[in-house]
Amino acid sequence: MAELAGRVAVVTGGARGIGLAIAERLARDGARIALWDSDLDAARAAAARIGGHAERADVTDAASLDAALAGTEAALGPCDIMVANAGITGPNHRLEDYPVGDWRRVIEVDLVGVYLTCRCVVPGMRARNRGRIVNIASIAGKEGNPMASAYSAAKAGVIGLTKSLGKELAETEVRVNCITPAAVETELFQQMTVEQVAWMKSKIPMGRFGLAAEVAAMAAFLASDEASFSTGAVFDCSGGRAVY
Repeated sequence: MAELAGRVAVVTGGARGIGLAIAERLARDGARIALWDSDLDAARAAAARIGGHAERADVTDAASLDAALAGTEAALGPCDIMVANAGITGPNHRLEDYPVGDWRRVIEVDLVGVYLTCRCVVPGMRARNRGRIVNIASIAGKEGNPMASAYSAAKAGVIGLTKSLGKELAETEVRVNCITPAAVETELFQQMTVEQVAWMKSKIPMGRFGLAAEVAAMAAFLASDEASFSTGAVFDCSGGRAVY
């Protein structure tokens, strides 16, 4: 996708996992990459490997995101592509046993964080009348995973936010879409029980977990000019698990 040459792409939670895979793919397609992550050392190490730029960013803090955007623009130029990927799974509990603080933390990172990230870049994209926003949701937001009410609720919220913002920007050249992966084996699995991981795999008709590179390929398409007539849409990447 030579058309990404020179485009500035920001990936939140880009120091590892799916975020890093997306950043690597966008870099390969010609984009200039900024990795935003709460772990600045890890982001810098990852950015050095792919020839990108790193900023510390707390997606739950609007001021932190504004500072990261300012640093990115000073180093690379205006943001053309935003991939809102940063997230946590939280613990696995029945709803009545779920610690309230943990529940709120998952919502803050996985849903409020996406809202604040979009809020940070939309004014500039609207003013320039161009841009791509790709939000990373989850199959859990469509189906609801048992023992993961906070995560499921947050990702459902990301789907709704994407649809709403896509409609708000539909008459501009800014496109807003989201991806709903099934389980992709990354470091996030370390936050889950063995039983939860096995249950997730059993739900995937293909009988395997997704690959980070497969999510990255879909993100690269949605970040490109090829995705010109899709906005507010939800793109499945679930190995046949999704039924809609």
